[in-house]
Amino acid sequence: MAAPSRNYSKELERLIGRFQEEGRVPRLLLHACCAPCSSAVLEYLTQFFSITLLYYNPNIAPYEEYQKREAELGRLVSQMKVVHPVELLPCEYDGQAFAAAAKGLEQEPEGGRRCEACFRLRLRYAASQAARLGFDYYTTTLSISPLKNAPLLNRLGEEIGEEFGVRHLPSDFKKKNGYKRSVELSREYSLYRQDYCGCVYSKVQRQREKEERKDQ
Repeated sequence: MAAPSRNYSKELERLIGRFQEEGRVPRLLLHACCAPCSSAVLEYLTQFFSITLLYYNPNIAPYEEYQKREAELGRLVSQMKVVHPVELLPCEYDGQAFAAAAKGLEQEPEGGRRCEACFRLRLRYAASQAARLGFDYYTTTLSISPLKNAPLLNRLGEEIGEEFGVRHLPSDFKKKNGYKRSVELSREYSLYRQDYCGCVYSKVQRQREKEERKDQ
């Protein structure tokens, strides 16, 4: 008999309820993929956590795109009204790390094994920094996207968290209209919303889709 699917959103709610009962505000290292995805996640989580954002995304190309998304994230943090303050943890761009992770997977479709390797790369770095700096939990904003596999992200997050000795915060931020709220906040703060995930492969696929629509 197959194990029942987990409701990560409900798991997070139960954890938050426990923190509130205990009067705790845990420290969370939140991997941020971009400002639009981070907006709704921050609006929700800063009520209950002291958050440091980690913008580690070596998959993003070209470098100018990486810089643009990083700048938008910084602007959002400086302007957004939050309950508990949010800090940014700087890190260097390392495009070679993604190239190494994607080697041999270049022909994989979006959402396939290459994406899993990319998730693993970013989550491993986030977990290593969370462990090094003594955070209570770590997680990523990635699950807010309707195109991202939340069960996979949570499974990887838990496995990697165990490896580094840091607890992974269960999440499926697209639930409860999370993605819809991120679109609303993007309009409110006039955030730049990219039209491809970030890597060269997703950019090529998106361009192909645009051309196919024009031909129809």
